Amino acid sequence: MNTPQDGTSLRHSHAEDALALLSGTALIALAVALFQHAQLLSGGTAGIAFLLHYGMGWGFGPVFFVLNLPFYVLAWRRMDRAFLFKTMIAVALLSVLTEVMPHLIVFEQVRPLYAALVGGVLLGVGFLILFRHRASLGGVGILAFWLQETRGWRAGHVQMAVDGAILLLALATAPLLQVALSVVGAVVLNLTLAINHRAGRYIAN
Repeated sequence: MNTPQDGTSLRHSHAEDALALLSGTALIALAVALFQHAQLLSGGTAGIAFLLHYGMGWGFGPVFFVLNLPFYVLAWRRMDRAFLFKTMIAVALLSVLTEVMPHLIVFEQVRPLYAALVGGVLLGVGFLILFRHRASLGGVGILAFWLQETRGWRAGHVQMAVDGAILLLALATAPLLQVALSVVGAVVLNLTLAINHRAGRYIAN
C-alpha cells in the first residue's frame, strides 16, 4: 500500500497520543512498583527519586515530579513545544500513577532478579511507547541534550556519567546485590530499546 509523500496519514491523532501517554506511563509505574518491592533503582532522574525515596522515605511520585521542574526551563528554549508539553503530561501522569499503584496492586513476594528482568522490560516498552509518540520522562535526558547543544558534550556520555554517580551513591546506602540487580534491570531496559527503537522501523509520528 502506498503512503502519501507528506506522511500526513501516518501522524498520530490526539486521542492516540493520549492513550499512548496513559499506557506508557502505566507500564512504567508498574515497573517502579516492582523495583520498589525489590529495593532496586534505575538511572537518570528516576534513580535520584529512588535514592531519596529509600533514604528519606519521601514518596517517589512527588519527588520525581519536583526533580523534573528545573529541567523544563532548559527544555523551553531548546525543544519542540509539542514534545515538551507531552513530556510534562507524561511526568505528571507517572507521578500520580506511582502514588496510586500501591492501592491497586500489592506484591506478596517477588524475587529481586525477576523484578529486575521484568521491570527492565516494562520500562523499555513504556519508554518505547512514549518515544514513538514524541514524549519522554524529561529530567537528566533534557540536561544531556542541552549540554550537547550548548557545550558540545555528548549526550550519551552525560547520561552515563549521571547514571554512574547514582550507582556510586547507591553503593554507599544499599547492599551490593541490589545495586548489581539494578544494573541488570538497566541492561534489560537498554536492550529492549536498542532492539526495537531504530530509525525506519516505525514511520508514524
